[in-house]
Amino acid sequence: MQFVDKALARRFESAEEIPQVEYARYFARQRPEIGAAAEEICGGHMIFAGPNSPIGRAVGMGFNGPVRAEDLDRLEEFYRSHGVPAQLDLCPLSDSSLLELVKDRNYGIVELNNVRYLRIGEFAGDTTPAEPKPAAVPSGVEIRRTTREEAKVLSSIVGRSFFEGGDVPEGFDDLLTPMYEFPGAMAYVALVDGEPAAAAAGLVIREHQIVALFGAGTLPRFRGRGIQTALLRARIQAAAEEGCEYAVIVTLGGTVSERNSVRLGFQCAYSKATLIRRWDESRAEHGELLRAARPAGNPG
Repeated sequence: MQFVDKALARRFESAEEIPQVEYARYFARQRPEIGAAAEEICGGHMIFAGPNSPIGRAVGMGFNGPVRAEDLDRLEEFYRSHGVPAQLDLCPLSDSSLLELVKDRNYGIVELNNVRYLRIGEFAGDTTPAEPKPAAVPSGVEIRRTTREEAKVLSSIVGRSFFEGGDVPEGFDDLLTPMYEFPGAMAYVALVDGEPAAAAAGLVIREHQIVALFGAGTLPRFRGRGIQTALLRARIQAAAEEGCEYAVIVTLGGTVSERNSVRLGFQCAYSKATLIRRWDESRAEHGELLRAARPAGNPG
């Protein structure tokens, strides 16, 4: 098992930081009325992607030195000015000053997650990055990359996977469509006898030589067939071809997503918390949307 130091943790944190930054930049270009923004802060970014968006918190803070009170003041003003709670991810390898500051300001925990990683070369049976073994696909299942024109199909699969009662939150369908504009994005669909059954996405972050894995879901009647494991393999193989060293997935503990990743050899780097400071308790539903957007809840 590899020792995860601060430098490696910083690379892993980009798996949640960079996709959010890309979303904010996309909405700033395409829907300026939303007021989406991403600003650097203390070695990371604070992100806002819309008042009802599950995307939008500070990630990567405290890796380049101590966080000061005025830094947290700036973060809180950023989110207050957009009319949403202040949110940030607290990693155990970030500078301890950040923990002291949020304790003093009575931040609460909205979510706990495990950050899991796989060294792609080891997945291939080697000690250096290389092409993984060919993806094992269950009988009767076809897995392929998708195009932007199929974004609604993918969004529908993920939405119906998360919200089986059909009560998909407003704006959820827009989560995958922008991704096709991001450098390094990948999206896959799994077909069973030609019928869309599962979906999964990822983002190659070349600066850190990692692939972030997210956006996965399997429709209820197709579960238990190993489809999500096959989709994991397909994305890892594609990331190897892009020269990635690590695959990273962030999950709630004990979920199907975590189980699938463990079966493929993903190890836990650390656990981290998403913290929140609300200005208006009526916006508590934001936490529910956050949980839905995470790979943590991905059914499969």
